[in-house]
Amino acid sequence: MTLSPAFRTDRYELTMVDAAIQSGRADLECMFEAFARRLPTGRRYGIVAGTGRLMELIRQFRFEDAELSWLEENAVVRRPTLDFLANYAFRGSVWGYQEGDAYFPGSPLLQVESTFAEGVMLETIILSVLNYDTSVASAAARMVSVSLGRPIAEMGSRRTSEHAAVAAARAAYIAGFSATSSLEAGRTWGIPTMGTAAHSFVLLHDSEEEAFRAQVAAFGTGTTLLVDTYNVPRGIALAVEVAGPQLGAIRIDSGDLPTVVAAARAQLDSLGAVNTTITVTSDLDEFSIAALSASPVDAFGVGTSVVTGSGEPAAGLVYKLVAHRSPNAEWISVAKTSVSKTSIGGRKNAIRRIDEHGTAREEVVLLGAGPAAAPADAEAGTARDRPLLVPLIADGVLTERFTGAAGTELARAHCATVMRELPIEAFRLGRGDAVIPTTYR
Repeated sequence: MTLSPAFRTDRYELTMVDAAIQSGRADLECMFEAFARRLPTGRRYGIVAGTGRLMELIRQFRFEDAELSWLEENAVVRRPTLDFLANYAFRGSVWGYQEGDAYFPGSPLLQVESTFAEGVMLETIILSVLNYDTSVASAAARMVSVSLGRPIAEMGSRRTSEHAAVAAARAAYIAGFSATSSLEAGRTWGIPTMGTAAHSFVLLHDSEEEAFRAQVAAFGTGTTLLVDTYNVPRGIALAVEVAGPQLGAIRIDSGDLPTVVAAARAQLDSLGAVNTTITVTSDLDEFSIAALSASPVDAFGVGTSVVTGSGEPAAGLVYKLVAHRSPNAEWISVAKTSVSKTSIGGRKNAIRRIDEHGTAREEVVLLGAGPAAAPADAEAGTARDRPLLVPLIADGVLTERFTGAAGTELARAHCATVMRELPIEAFRLGRGDAVIPTTYR
């Protein structure tokens, strides 16, 4: 099976190129845009994620002999198109919201300027990456916002595909999660990894006490002991007996968590384990984390909910042609006008209007100038307009600081800053509209 990013695409991307080559329009200079017409139901903001790994995939987007042979054998495209694909490399330019930034309906998250053939080919890989990673980051940000500063670990590898698991770990980390259970995410993206033992380790031994002693012998008294395999109060008593009051942490994975956690904290304190922390797991999402806000929980572990976008597994982003050059080199705006699926044509820039208190108040999309004409950071008293589009690829050359482990850390830091800009209403979990309006000028 090929691992080429070029084959993680839909057939119609290639057939459009095939027809455009025949009609003589394949080399027409175009502007494509990725954006969301709306946020997932009830959400007040979204968080952009996936950009760093997307740029790497665009760099690797090549049709090698294996791909070309398959296309020829299956008569997908004709010989002129095969010749074009054999020499394909993206040589255009890409601008986008910096990874980790917030976005709203109509935000021009990614703008691709290239020939039609070069740009249309990227549609599937762009949407595949951004829709999933952005969905995960947006859900993760909501969880972080209600955790009250307590760390959250991503542990959803068993709840999604093996490749999506690594992407999800990265997206959740960008949004503020502290660690992941995924080793590949740790190796590839430099994310801290965590994990000690599951229920199977306890069940392997003849008794819970024997299992705890084996784990403490291997990892020391600072380890985290899973205490709910049989009976939580008995498990806590055994854990402190085996490790002493210096036990690092216990993990609880079942039960009525607010009640169980309160009792666990009281029991640990009564046993002298006042510094032993409590980690809870058990199918958590932003709503159950918020419900535990008054409970003595020290850390959370989230799996299924974060890797599935907490009920919104795709962010709803679309990728549309919004402009192309005319024969006299002027840009012509184009747009889809179908009912409920309209788009705004034209090259765009974007700024976020920040008030004198440092709070975001408006998303302004500037029509006509295009992303290369970066607006000045206009001051009005202590208020400002923050430019949102950054250059990601210039004439086929990546902006390296947004890629790799360093790019992931940069995105994480940027997200933390952006979250502090959002109005307080953004963090309500009840259904509502986008927390700031998007206007076009």
